[in-house]
Amino acid sequence: MIPRILVIDDEEKMCWALDRALSHEGYQVITSTEGLQGIALAQEIEPSIVILDLWLPDIDGMEALRKIKEINAGMPVIMLTAHGTIETAIEAMKLGANDYITKPFKLDELKVLLKQALHVHQLETEVDFLRQELSSKYGRMIGQSDSTKEVASLIRQVAKTNTTVLITGESGTGKEVAAVEIHNASNRSDKPFIAVNCAALPEHLLESELFGHEKGAFTGALNKKKGRFEIADKGTIFLDEIGEMPISMQVKFLRVLQERSFERLGGTETISVDVRIIAATNSDLSLAIARGAFREDLYYRLNVMRINLPPLRVRKDDIPLLVNHFLGKFDTSHSKKISPEAMKLLIRYNWPGNIRELQNVIERALIFCQGSEIQPAHLPREILDNIEEYETPVLNLPESGISLTELEKHLIIKALEKHNRNQTKTAKYLGISRATLLYRMQKYGINL
Repeated sequence: MIPRILVIDDEEKMCWALDRALSHEGYQVITSTEGLQGIALAQEIEPSIVILDLWLPDIDGMEALRKIKEINAGMPVIMLTAHGTIETAIEAMKLGANDYITKPFKLDELKVLLKQALHVHQLETEVDFLRQELSSKYGRMIGQSDSTKEVASLIRQVAKTNTTVLITGESGTGKEVAAVEIHNASNRSDKPFIAVNCAALPEHLLESELFGHEKGAFTGALNKKKGRFEIADKGTIFLDEIGEMPISMQVKFLRVLQERSFERLGGTETISVDVRIIAATNSDLSLAIARGAFREDLYYRLNVMRINLPPLRVRKDDIPLLVNHFLGKFDTSHSKKISPEAMKLLIRYNWPGNIRELQNVIERALIFCQGSEIQPAHLPREILDNIEEYETPVLNLPESGISLTELEKHLIIKALEKHNRNQTKTAKYLGISRATLLYRMQKYGINL
């Protein structure tokens, strides 16, 4: 699009000269010799940039600047003044002016300021677009529960730093969403956010994906390729499922954490990067360390700042908000709502798949719902059938009291009995991983 310039200056000769000169540069120029008329034009035509004189016949230039910024805070403005002082410049910049130039001025100097201001505005627009794209792709954290508010507070605090972050939580709790929130709230938000799933690639491909490769490094490497770390320079790299990274790759990754440098696969040149690292896992890394599947030194390097995302079953106050969010996301006509009976079932259900499962349930329910209201019949069978399964178990504890250790052992035994010794179902019921359940059973000598 051709940039549209609005010139507001009380001198008709100045308006004529700028119209003639800037039109020859390919700009579309609109002029006004009065401040109030110029403000109205700014609202009507939405110019790419405004050239605004400080002295106007009907309104003070500073007041005109304020009103233009009220119309569009991001609209670039260059101030013109024949009485330029440091104080005037400072006040104009505080009010949002991009720059100022003192009359008489050289036309080439004004052209340079115009190009710079338009370029900066274009970059800011692109950054806003990319932020919206990230939010659209990954969503945002939604909730009013105490646990969600605590996580949001941690994100705000850690976003201000360059600290390495480890995000833990069950599958579907929104670890990637939390990583995007950290990136967007940081001073790297206008730089790349690069996500890599460490479990999705075999070892030889993961190394190439992270660090890149040189031409001929391996069969099929026909061209040089930049790795994700190189692409993420000055931005953030998010390593999901870090617990699935092969042990040999962990050694190489540890060096990157320590030195922020690496070599491409098949290369000798050392490449240095400035990148913020966020890792995530749904597994218990302490258990992985115990069985030799994860390096302890890497764990301590990653675990500088840890954010644990609670499962949905312990933040049920958030379910109505999440349901309404997904309704708005999938029902663009906003014509459907959820019945109180269906909402009660959603709140009672324990959501082993967490937020991801809830999102899928709402999307599915909207497909089956032909009316204006989602009813229990539109919900999946597992929600209707398994409500009783997820109710709090009756422990029948002795009246004389019981220690926490005995309580945990008693609960595990009851849960195993309830699920016919099926360890996978028992672990899901208790809200822990199967590996953690096996560890607890071994700890308490439970053999069922």
